[in-house]
Amino acid sequence: CRGARMDPCSFSNFHRCVTKHLTLNLSVDFHSHVIRGRVALTVEALQDRMSSLTLDTKDLKIVSVAAHGQAAPFSMGPKHGFKGTPLEITLPFDLSRGQHVIVEVSYETSPSATALQWLTPEQTAGKAEPYLFSQCQAHHCRSMIPCQDSPSVKHTYYAQVSVPKALVAVMSAIGDGQEVDPEDSGRLVYRFRQPVPIPSYLMAIVVGALESRVIGPRSRVWSEKELVEKAASEFSQTETMLKTAEDLVGPYVWGQYDILVLPPSPYGGMENPCLTFATPTLLAGDKSLSNVIAHEISHSWTGNLVTNRTWEHFWLNEGHTVYLERMIGRRLEGENFRHFKALGGWKDLQESVNTFGANNPLTNLVPSLEEVDPDEAFSSVPYEKGFALLYHLEELLGGPEVFMGFVKSYVQRFAYSSVTTEDWKTYLFSYFKDKADVLTKVDWNMWMSTPGMPSVKPRYDTSMADACMALARRWRTAEEQDLSTFTQADLKALSSHQLVEFLSLLLQEDPLPLAHVKKMQEVYDLNACLNAEIRCRWLRLCVRSRWEEAVPLALQMATEQGRMKFTRPLFRDVSNFEKFREEAASRFVAHRAAMHPVTAALVAKDLKIPA
Repeated sequence: CRGARMDPCSFSNFHRCVTKHLTLNLSVDFHSHVIRGRVALTVEALQDRMSSLTLDTKDLKIVSVAAHGQAAPFSMGPKHGFKGTPLEITLPFDLSRGQHVIVEVSYETSPSATALQWLTPEQTAGKAEPYLFSQCQAHHCRSMIPCQDSPSVKHTYYAQVSVPKALVAVMSAIGDGQEVDPEDSGRLVYRFRQPVPIPSYLMAIVVGALESRVIGPRSRVWSEKELVEKAASEFSQTETMLKTAEDLVGPYVWGQYDILVLPPSPYGGMENPCLTFATPTLLAGDKSLSNVIAHEISHSWTGNLVTNRTWEHFWLNEGHTVYLERMIGRRLEGENFRHFKALGGWKDLQESVNTFGANNPLTNLVPSLEEVDPDEAFSSVPYEKGFALLYHLEELLGGPEVFMGFVKSYVQRFAYSSVTTEDWKTYLFSYFKDKADVLTKVDWNMWMSTPGMPSVKPRYDTSMADACMALARRWRTAEEQDLSTFTQADLKALSSHQLVEFLSLLLQEDPLPLAHVKKMQEVYDLNACLNAEIRCRWLRLCVRSRWEEAVPLALQMATEQGRMKFTRPLFRDVSNFEKFREEAASRFVAHRAAMHPVTAALVAKDLKIPA
């Protein structure tokens, strides 16, 4: 484990002082696409004679800095490719260890701030009002707020946000009322408080024409009015999932658990405290994609309550969250469903390893991120290799009930703090001290520090997967004259989860002959399917089989919904279809400005288009 006091993705000197609280005053300007802000950071000295503070910033215009009301000299360091620019503040006095100082920074964000996406009215469901949302994970909060932008630092916050009267503001916090802006009667000020300490990447803001519906005793769903009823119906099981999670890992400490359905956005979900962000691609109409909500709910414990100390230990957030999400699935759907989802996850891991290359150090469970942009390291590896390790330990140590006992104890032990893999492993050995002989036989170096697939494949129950495999094998081995044996009845016994798996199996091997995918459309009519997980895999299958009629549908899906999980592979597959390579590139360039900056940067890299 690298030095616990270092974070290769942050300039901040958090080994010398830490932020305990933020007070924010923000004014959102849709005309200029900027937020004008004032942040007061309550900072605690960890050493004697502490007289300087380094904050992370990215493309921020710093107007003034003060410490306890006295002007404080400041300078901007050299600009770094993805880390931004350090803000060096000299305090007008020395602090002793344990003392606090309130440092106020007035600033303005850039219209191209990587944390913020400004949508025109045309990009929203309602088409009438503009929209703003943030995405701070992993290291983008510094483009929205000057801060110690490292997951090793946790702080509470209070915020006041001024927005045009026609719009509503929500944040990753508890709403604390609103009033007419005393400086402009055409605007409203919304107030928020987050009393539980959080890392900067969980700061979040949304401003839009929002409505909400109650979906449980501590939950609302928020979205534009065009989607709000559909969303309320889709996420009606939220309270059941929350209670199941509490049963497994202990009390939910955040008070409110709301879900906000965004316009097109880069991630399936983002676990912002009190306000999970969800993509509209989850609105399948049959609750079949609500396992994403189980995942985000699980983050309330693993990630938000116990946090990876740096992004190199991201698997601690995601591996445990996938484990907990699947334990919720086990309670609600049965053990064979958990195994079925785990099998799918193993395939996702295989695809990530294939994409990166089996020797790529970014496929290590604990990669070095020295001079590596964490966005470029993002993949299913920390999720699924992390889950596979935890499942392997579960098998070795006595089964799901026994291992879940450890996960609960780990969460309670490290609640409200940030941890490294070494902290986790030390606690694992102390919790299972009577099974030390089993744990010492685990090949820790292979799991943590070796690229590629794990050499240990967990044993999963295949009962739900067997039907998918059998159907995939029939299509794989069918001669052209056999295609008449396929009928709509083939899918009757399969759930939507199994249909996703069936298509995933076909995507793992060489493309099907064109006649096969045409026949599949004829008998199954998959073009009519609205479930985004099914639709994406189906269109990729068609494009790989060189079915030209599928290309417009694939490019439409790639540009309409904004979710990286779908957008990147669809663009990649169309680009690999030689005849349409230029069309993929020109379509991307035409839509680039409407995409989330992180999505756009990664698709540009995939398509080898200059930034």
